[in-house]
Amino acid sequence: MTLFTASDGHVSGPSRSTWSLRRLLTSLVVTALTAAAGLVVSAAPAHAATSQFRGMNWAVLGDNFSTGTLVLHGLSQSDSNATVRAKANALYDDMASTMGVNTVRLPINTHTVANTTWWNAYRGAIDAATARGFKVILAYWEDGAASGGRITNLAAWNTMWSSVTNTYGSNSNVYFEPMNEPHGYSSAEWRDVAAEWLGHHYSAPANRVLIGGTGYSQDLRDICNDSRFNSTLLSFHHYAFFYSAMSYDAFRSHIQTRLGNCASRAVATEFGAPMSTGLDYGDANSTDNFVRHIRAMAQVMRDNQMGGTYWPAIGGKPGDIGYDWYSMYALSGSGTDLNLTVRNTSGADRIRYAWGDTIGPTPPPAFYRITVRHSGKAMDVQQPNTDNGARVGQYTYNGNAWQQWQFQDAGSGYWRIISRHSGKCLDVVSASTADGAELIQYTCGTGTNQQFQLVAGGSHFQLRARHSSKCVDVPSASTADGVILKQYTCNTGANQQWSRTAV
Repeated sequence: MTLFTASDGHVSGPSRSTWSLRRLLTSLVVTALTAAAGLVVSAAPAHAATSQFRGMNWAVLGDNFSTGTLVLHGLSQSDSNATVRAKANALYDDMASTMGVNTVRLPINTHTVANTTWWNAYRGAIDAATARGFKVILAYWEDGAASGGRITNLAAWNTMWSSVTNTYGSNSNVYFEPMNEPHGYSSAEWRDVAAEWLGHHYSAPANRVLIGGTGYSQDLRDICNDSRFNSTLLSFHHYAFFYSAMSYDAFRSHIQTRLGNCASRAVATEFGAPMSTGLDYGDANSTDNFVRHIRAMAQVMRDNQMGGTYWPAIGGKPGDIGYDWYSMYALSGSGTDLNLTVRNTSGADRIRYAWGDTIGPTPPPAFYRITVRHSGKAMDVQQPNTDNGARVGQYTYNGNAWQQWQFQDAGSGYWRIISRHSGKCLDVVSASTADGAELIQYTCGTGTNQQFQLVAGGSHFQLRARHSSKCVDVPSASTADGVILKQYTCNTGANQQWSRTAV
């Protein structure tokens, strides 16, 4: 199969033999020079295990098959490189803090890279990741689902990859996946396509290339047994919906079989299951097929020290609910102030288990008495009650549940403060930004008026509301029981200084 032929049949680039000769000559020159210097030369092998990939797929909302540029969920076509970087960093912060993510798989297509303006902006997501030490897997999605699992335009595909590999080939944190799910090719055809890609794009080190399995990247055996790929990593996909329902043990056997003898070089670049329906992925006795599948996939990955990139973090197919029900995170916020919240903690824990983390029983939440410095009194739900809108004040501490609070990570250095008594969140009423707005309790949501930063000052801290940047304050520095808390412009007063003590 000739890869460098345009649609009109004319040759658009050097033949395979030309590229092979060029690579051979380059290798001989390098070998001769290093030998003269007294150095020992050896080919760089792929990693013996891939557990260093703890990743997520960041996708387009609507999926990555597109006849236009790829604009990832949370980004806008009008974004600049700077705003893409800012948005990406906000999302990477939350991925890292919630699950220890260190890898992101990003889609590219010919339209994205050929559009210079958008490509310059889109690269902000790549560069933000590598600057923080994340690994990035750049994977080609065919230019429209109607292409049927085949490369739409070989000449454009090679031009795209030449641009990408020339830009990032020297960046050790960037990996290259020539094609996502090459299901339109026979095994022999796909292996020829992939081998010619390696010969053509030699600025991409082979040990940073991921060759997808046959079909929907779901079977690595033929690729594994083809010596042309001995130095590459391999990309593996496995979903429950690919196959009929199975037991947990049958799934494990099925997955292991399709990895062939190359599990040590495999990265599970796509696998996933519903995270929006409350399934318990920690239940070893579950009869749910999705739970069985994820538990089996996680165990096979752990057994083989395989890394992987879950599908998806955000983006994907929204269906009729507005988001991909497999998505690990709910996206909130606007502009460059974006936030991610895990949809299913047991699902997140099972993915972390796949990556090799120790996952034990979930510890009970910690609760705290929150004490204001000037009066020594505790933050307290007034009356007390469990209603939305109940006011929050200061009161002498008596050890009651309505005087005890949980701190829940809201990402980016902010916290939700949750009443033990009601399970509701500390809230600035009506998301007001005005001085004097009261503090109440309200059903927890994604609003920034329920998110507070702990700004340290000595042994105390201010509670600064995210939406207004104002501080939780005891009005007029009163020391009386029952005074309602309000937000005010932050200052140095002891009536804005708080401490917390575990109870």
